[in-house]
Amino acid sequence: MRSIWKGSISFGLVSIPIKVVSATESHSVSFHQVHTADGGRIRYRKVCELEEKEVPREEIGKGFETGDGTTVQLTDADLSALPLPTAKTVEILGFVPAEDIDPIQLDRSYYLAGDGRSAAKPYALLREALKRSGKVAVGKLAMRGRESLGLLRVYEDVLALHTMLWPEEIRSASGVAPEEDVAIRDAELDLADTLMETLGELDWSELHDEYREAVEQLVTAKMEGVDTSGAGREAAAATGKGQVVDLMAVLESSVQAARESRGEEGAPAAEDATVHQLRGGKKTAQKTKPGAAKKASGAGAKSAGGGGRAAAKKTAAKPGAKKAAAEKKSTAKTAARKSSGGGKTAAAKKSAAKKTAQKTAAQKTAAKKTARPRKTA
Repeated sequence: MRSIWKGSISFGLVSIPIKVVSATESHSVSFHQVHTADGGRIRYRKVCELEEKEVPREEIGKGFETGDGTTVQLTDADLSALPLPTAKTVEILGFVPAEDIDPIQLDRSYYLAGDGRSAAKPYALLREALKRSGKVAVGKLAMRGRESLGLLRVYEDVLALHTMLWPEEIRSASGVAPEEDVAIRDAELDLADTLMETLGELDWSELHDEYREAVEQLVTAKMEGVDTSGAGREAAAATGKGQVVDLMAVLESSVQAARESRGEEGAPAAEDATVHQLRGGKKTAQKTKPGAAKKASGAGAKSAGGGGRAAAKKTAAKPGAKKAAAEKKSTAKTAARKSSGGGKTAAAKKSAAKKTAQKTAAQKTAAKKTARPRKTA
């Protein structure tokens, strides 16, 4: 890695020659400015406002504007000759616990490398002293045209430097928080704690720049001639900004979703039961959760009339119950036949006697008609 600054760390009477290298690199998406009519690049040219012509890089210097509008030119030699002990030295001012430094003050991050073999011993000494004390060092240094505060700490096996903002560069936070008095219930705090515990630890290896990936896919699609005019509209419409929500319901849903994503117990079963309800004489299959079948059947029976109740009962009856009822009916008929066996003979004799009496009466009537004398003219 190329060094951007060379100097030394002043640790009391100990001097550690160092080289400063960038600890981070930006992968942010960058765009060119183009002319929309023909796609030509838009360039910025450095033009002298007095001569109205472009100036080459080697003729461009630094100028400081005073309060009355006068511009004073300064050269790199002038700046290097400033009577500052921090011009080429990281001057350590003291050692403080790491928790005393608010992260809002941290600016850029760098690695410090020893410059030469003579730096090995004092470099390792400062590194091990910081490790054992559990503290960080705070110092000052002048780099890239300004003097900054710096925080030195141990990162893995190297010394890391974080430039810091001056206290007056931190804006006040007054007026940023909501001004309304908001009451937070213990139940809400408990759910928030549960959600924090359920989400678990952060896997840094899974973090990546999704925006950059989306832009790269968009560029590829445009090169292939795919219509991307409607991309992202549905996601933007589903944002739902400004909606008033039930905080407790949202917290409970968030906890449940986090548990399901982690495959923990307490999540609803993956398989749902199927309940068939009669609506307008047609069967409609609906998916419902386990335990809801009884409620659905009860609601259907109450809302329907007498015929609806009978239909619901008939639909709910099981094949085993129908078979048992048929067997019971058959058994009752058999019992009835057996119990009426003795009375059947008596009834048959009575019927035969009645028929015999009727036949005898008919014969007597015919005999009387035969015995009457006929009238003569």
